[in-house]
Amino acid sequence: MIRCLVVDDEPLALHILEDYISKVPFLQLIKATTNPIEALTLVQDGGIDLVFLDVQMPELTGLQFLKISNGKAKVILTTAYPQYALEGYELDVVDYLLKPIAFDRFFKAVQKAQGIIQPAAKPVVKEEPPQAQYDDFLSDFIFVKTEHKIQKVYLHDIMFIEGLKDYISIFTPEERIITLQNMKKMEDALPEKHFVRVHKSYIVALNKIDSIERSRISIGEKVIPIGDTYRDLFFDKIEDRNI
Repeated sequence: MIRCLVVDDEPLALHILEDYISKVPFLQLIKATTNPIEALTLVQDGGIDLVFLDVQMPELTGLQFLKISNGKAKVILTTAYPQYALEGYELDVVDYLLKPIAFDRFFKAVQKAQGIIQPAAKPVVKEEPPQAQYDDFLSDFIFVKTEHKIQKVYLHDIMFIEGLKDYISIFTPEERIITLQNMKKMEDALPEKHFVRVHKSYIVALNKIDSIERSRISIGEKVIPIGDTYRDLFFDKIEDRNI
């Protein structure tokens, strides 16, 4: 069993998480409290594996809690404020749940926590060496139909893609390529390891991202919004590449 602690200054949020935890066989609720000081004492005393932690609390913020607890328990942040996601991941949280929290998203987060806290033995899978994977990416390409020709576009040149009604624009360092295409078909054609949809109108190349600030991505001089629908998937991919 994974021993859980819930910390939130909103009683309704506590009740929802208590209910969710009761539905998961491998979770055991040790305490649900509105007092972050009490919660911090429990974590420091040991016996807590996983903390569901609100970010905005009056006595002690969730981020302050994380820094003081110093990794003695794994943490899933629960908050209505997406702007803290990047700092949370920098502090090695397991996941970041935005309120209102749906049960399926909660379950995905606790499965991730289970994989960290109780890693199961996995069969050894022979994978292609990273350099070979990168070489394949450098040589891979798509063909897109422009106004007068069919143009070859190397995947490693793509910085981001912008949807414009029935058209899309593919931006590379050298040019902007406009093609009659829809975003869903383009998204399906791109390898998900290297590209991610971050907004109904934008797909970005992960290796072209310069910085992320709150709900915005910077690629060169372009600032791209992160849509609510795509936020969780995007930060999951960013988390996978954190060191």
